[in-house]
Amino acid sequence: MLSKGLLFQYSTDRIKGQLLDWSKRLKIIKGLVEGLVYLHKHSMLHIVHRDLKPNNILLECDMTPKISDFGSAQTLCSDVTEERTSRVVGTSGYIAPEYASRAVYSLKTDVFSFGILVLETISGRKNTILDKRGDTVGDLVRDAWCLWKDRRLHELVDPSLGNRYEVAEITRCAQVALLCAQEDPADRPTMTDVAAMLSSESMRLPMEPKQPAVLSEGSAGEDTYMSQSSRTVDITITSSATVLTRVRIIVDPEV
Repeated sequence: MLSKGLLFQYSTDRIKGQLLDWSKRLKIIKGLVEGLVYLHKHSMLHIVHRDLKPNNILLECDMTPKISDFGSAQTLCSDVTEERTSRVVGTSGYIAPEYASRAVYSLKTDVFSFGILVLETISGRKNTILDKRGDTVGDLVRDAWCLWKDRRLHELVDPSLGNRYEVAEITRCAQVALLCAQEDPADRPTMTDVAAMLSSESMRLPMEPKQPAVLSEGSAGEDTYMSQSSRTVDITITSSATVLTRVRIIVDPEV
């Protein structure tokens, strides 16, 4: 199937973003959930991607998402394992706080990045980290939490969607995204939990997202970018398959 492009070409572009109605955006969100559940649980390797961002999400012509670029990926010995690295890689706005500050990563690192991707898909905005003010989660997360708390989530929605969306679906997706983007990884759900929460409208969400920490006084810092030169691993994640086929994963060990 031919590629439609990368998610970043649509998620914050005012013109291309109009091509993504709410049903397509919801399909992308649920497709990413299925892919991450496979990586974290069903692959039996407990793969953590560590650099989830719109640039690494390929969209097929039917808007089925595929997770790509596994050059920073690592495997864990269990789904609750935390590892420390001497080489932090990732992109400001998507990188989990504990990974950015303490170089500690786990499956919950991907959960945080997923939460940011969902908020961007809903809002058409980028998440900016205000480094010089001690920011750990980003302005989009803070704004989304305030709007959710005040029951004004309609103000978060990408204007290009107009009124063509289900309020209940937007609200549930945004609340789940905020749970995923919690500062403490212990407060974040697993991707299996996320799949359950998004698959049933009648399921009561188990908790409410905590308020992000208050920013310190000072000027906003510039975005930072941390990356490395790495190979892309051949892997395909599709939202229609429960089991991957013809997958080749080659992950370089940490040094």
